[in-house]
Formats: sequence, C-alpha cells, structure tokens
Amino acid sequence: MDEYSFAVKMTCEFIGTAILVILGNGTVANVHLRGSKGYHAGWSLIAMGYGLGVMIPVMMFAGISGAQINPAMTVGLAALGHQSWSVVPGYVLAQMLGAVAGQCAIVTTHKPYYDKTEDPEDILSTFSTINAAHSRWNGFANEFLGTMILTSAALAILGSPGFAHESGAASIGVGFLVWGLVAGLGGPTGPALNPARDLGPRIVHAVLPLRNKGGSEWDYAWVPVVAPLAGGLTGVAGYTWLLG
Repeated sequence: MDEYSFAVKMTCEFIGTAILVILGNGTVANVHLRGSKGYHAGWSLIAMGYGLGVMIPVMMFAGISGAQINPAMTVGLAALGHQSWSVVPGYVLAQMLGAVAGQCAIVTTHKPYYDKTEDPEDILSTFSTINAAHSRWNGFANEFLGTMILTSAALAILGSPGFAHESGAASIGVGFLVWGLVAGLGGPTGPALNPARDLGPRIVHAVLPLRNKGGSEWDYAWVPVVAPLAGGLTGVAGYTWLLG
C-alpha cells in the first residue's frame, strides 16, 4: 500500500464510504419510503444491502487504503499499533465526507418517495439509526457488541492464512460478516457499527428541508458514535491479543 500517495488513500476511503452509504442506506430508503418499488420488502433486503455495501469497497480498495471505511476500525488500528496515528485525521475526514456525499446521492435519487412518506421515523431511518425501544443503553450495548465482532472478525478474515492467496474470497467473507451482523443485530438499532455511517447522514437529515421530516434525535446521536468506537477498540484489542 506504500506505493500509493496519502491523497489517493483518502480518496479511496471517501469513495468506499460513499458506496457503503449508497448501497446500505439506499436499501433502507427502498424499503421504508412510500411508493418505492422495494417498499416494505423487509429486513433481509436491508441486511443484504449493507453486506454488499461493505464487500464491494473492500474488494476495490483493501490493497490501497485498507478499505477501513469506518472510524471505529481506523481509530482501533491506530490505538493498538497497527497503523500510525498520523493517518487517522485524514481517513476519518474522508469517511465522514464520503458518508455525507453518499447520503446526498440517496436523497437526490429518492426525493419523490421522501415527499410521499409521512412517517418522520421512516424518513429518519433512511439516514441514521434509531433504537427501537427508545433506550440509549440498549442501543449502546447493541452497537458495542456488533462493532466489536465486526472489527475483530474482519481483521481475522482478512489476515487469515487460509485466504493468503485468495484476497477476493476474504473480501466476500467480510461482506457476509456484515450481512449476518445486520440480520442478527439489526432489530434494536439499525445498526450503525460505524460512526461515519450514522453521524454524516444524521447531519444531512438535520440540514435538508425535507417534507414531513421530524427531529434528528440528537439526544441519541452520541450512542452510534461512542459505542462503535469503544467496540472497535475492544475488537481490535482482542484480535491483537489472539492473532496480531
């Protein structure tokens, strides 16, 4: 990866995170927005969308920037000595901007269906996460556990000797990991598992003058930022202790 400039790596993080949001939040929009051809298609479709939304950037950019596309992974890797802290500000900025750009793309393509949707919670769910029980602590537990599994398992898959000569297969494995996590842990919160994927689109929701939108639930917004960061640190630490 050293053959690529840092600007190229940041661009890959930007594009990768935008793809994650376009495919993931775009699938949520298809399911939740009235009039869409995917309206009420169900949670299985959403889980698949996020799985593919992670798998494709990993296949594209893992050999260039690492395809971290997640501040929880970026901070965790730096904190445990797997990469320099110097990359963290640039990567996190690129990830946040990519999430914002991806969400703006979804709003642009789905604007007629946002206008038809009257439930503010359905609208907000296409941007960011909401705890189904309206509990910050339940949300925190769900996001922490999911991100801990995501970071540790993704590192183990990508670093597995079994995939040493099959990096493409490892990328597919990471996609199925996310697919399974969203299917298994998606009920309580969404989930985010990624501060950029939640905070960037939440800012877009707060700023854009959408018809029928409600509040952006800023009283809950710290949960899908802090819990994934804590889960990411724990997951990378566990991987480092066992295999790293």
